[in-house]
Amino acid sequence: MFLIMLLLKELPSSKSLEKFLKFYPDADIQAIADFAQLLRACSDISDALDRFLLQHGLLQGRWWVLVLLLRQDELTCTPSELAEKTGVTKATMTGFIDGLEREGLIERISDKVDRRKMLITLTSAGQKKLDEVMPDYHTQVHNLMSNLTMPERDAMLYGVKTLAANIKTA
Repeated sequence: MFLIMLLLKELPSSKSLEKFLKFYPDADIQAIADFAQLLRACSDISDALDRFLLQHGLLQGRWWVLVLLLRQDELTCTPSELAEKTGVTKATMTGFIDGLEREGLIERISDKVDRRKMLITLTSAGQKKLDEVMPDYHTQVHNLMSNLTMPERDAMLYGVKTLAANIKTA
């Protein structure tokens, strides 16, 4: 499955939401407005992360692969595990891996136990790239999150986790 994320830039106006009621009288327009606001905030945060990473020559997909490898024992993981952990297809992950390998940030190696199995490992250049980006990343995240008090963060996380726990998938 291939997904394209569209960034929501324009929130619905109260006038447009009232128009919804003409077509869909049972619509909860406050819920729709709140949901649109949540999507907009998530879009803006994702867009800001993209702009930040681009300054370091990275894109989100490649960034998360490097971060996931850093979290693994021996800095190594299979491509299918990386795809699962990032929520992308194996084909998409192959694209990320190909690009990172071309840049020398990761390498493909054969599993010592099962030589048919391919592993992805973080190279010293990949570790160096993370070492360059992480301090600035941590500062950016701290600056963003410091706009909320700890009780506000707790409430936000509780709300987001509650929403996520109640998503019904087909």
